Amino acid sequence: MLTSTTDTQWRQRLKFDHDHIWHPYTAIGHGPPIFPVVAADGVRLELADGRTLIDGMASWWSVIHGYNHPALTEAMKAQIDRFPHVMFGGLTHEPAIELAKTLTEMLPADLNRVFFADSGSVSVEVAVKMAVQYWLGRDQPQRQKLVTVRRGYHGDTFGAMAVCDPETGMHGWFNQNLTQHHFLPAPPLPFHADPTPRQLEAALQPLRDCLAQHGKSIAALILEPIVQGAGGMRFYHPALLRGMHGVCREHGILIIHDEIATGFGRTGKLFAMEHADVVPDIICLGKALTGGTMTLAATITSPEVADTISRKGPLMHGPTFMANPLACSSALASLRLLQTGAWQDQVHGIETRLNRGLAPCRDLPNVAEVRVLGAIGVVELKAPVNMHQIQPRFVEAGVWVRPFGKLVYVMPPYVMGADDLDHLTAAIHQVLADA
Repeated sequence: MLTSTTDTQWRQRLKFDHDHIWHPYTAIGHGPPIFPVVAADGVRLELADGRTLIDGMASWWSVIHGYNHPALTEAMKAQIDRFPHVMFGGLTHEPAIELAKTLTEMLPADLNRVFFADSGSVSVEVAVKMAVQYWLGRDQPQRQKLVTVRRGYHGDTFGAMAVCDPETGMHGWFNQNLTQHHFLPAPPLPFHADPTPRQLEAALQPLRDCLAQHGKSIAALILEPIVQGAGGMRFYHPALLRGMHGVCREHGILIIHDEIATGFGRTGKLFAMEHADVVPDIICLGKALTGGTMTLAATITSPEVADTISRKGPLMHGPTFMANPLACSSALASLRLLQTGAWQDQVHGIETRLNRGLAPCRDLPNVAEVRVLGAIGVVELKAPVNMHQIQPRFVEAGVWVRPFGKLVYVMPPYVMGADDLDHLTAAIHQVLADA
């Protein structure tokens, strides 16, 4: 509880926050409780009242190396003494060049033309522009539409919202303002299933039908490979991803992968596309790119796509803070940590602990399903959670878990140890059992 003079100041701050500040997906004055953080280190958050929480969210997938990792903070301190920012129009700098070089080394060889963006949503906007401008470069300006799958989530800006699930997604209110694209059924084959050839062909038929009917107006297929994130935390089978690639190749349709949430090891592979051994024409990266220190994203494509666009003119996008040197320096340090390979054992260990620790949730009457892949654990409930009630209960249990809808899910920092993982999963079980 907040009781001291300092606590009184915090109560005043929280009152201002409550009355004046929007938090993600909340209504001012009507959101769930807000908990003030005063420090963060490793996998722990320290609250203003002195309590510490094990962070099961990695600040929405991003803080993969934990908070205050010395390699990241030292890289940023060194860069800020040089210059914190400079426009990228007509200028360049070492952090951006080295980061681009490192990204192209980590990705398949065909993905080596890099556009730095501000956020994941913006990287999706850029990917859509790339796809449309590619077809303009091939003198097929009618190809302006996208095809995607339901239950997807690609961001909060208008171009990204237009390819989020149009009914169950968070953006249904804006449908009359959004470009209308083509939506296929949500991927029907779970990741751990063993689909028959007939089941796989049935799952691919909607894409075949859509391209047969509308293919001449479609620029690209966009999807989240293997893991559908904020649209439902669903994991689908690699064979389905391979099959969708094959159908698109038959029709000459570009493929965009949104790996903003899955990139950099989260699923147990460095990139989720590796589960299916496929390579898209355009890939969007973000979240964990900087290790959770600053906002930065990237949209990366092939020479063929980039050259086709560039024959007709410039790519029509250019954020003010594009390739911010501080963010690029942190991202470069984060990727170098990943290149040591330690993340593989870390993610495997997390997967084992999440499977073991969340398994008892299957026996709870309010639980529909438990699923785990890499460093992602999901408990899907039969009814939506009451955030006003459940969020404080997780805090009282000493963990930071941020549910939404029917989903209680975690994606811990890769550096989280066994004892903290066990505490995290036990707290989830206990809170859901009490509920």
